[in-house]
Amino acid sequence: MWHMYEHHYWGMHFFWWLFWIILIVWLFSTQRKMPSQQTKDESPLEILKKRFAKGEITKEEYEEIKNTLDKD
Repeated sequence: MWHMYEHHYWGMHFFWWLFWIILIVWLFSTQRKMPSQQTKDESPLEILKKRFAKGEITKEEYEEIKNTLDKD
């Protein structure tokens, strides 16, 4: 009687392993940008605009830094 149920557990065990393997492969294969990587793609001017929009710098500071960036 016990041997009849062993195959049932093996099948469930196999599918759980298959599920986890597929999940791990999917997680590693998807290209996700981390928040720290997004700043690498932004230009200095875009970062400056965001800082001004957030209120981190004044209009005078924005214009001064923008002029400095335009010279380079």
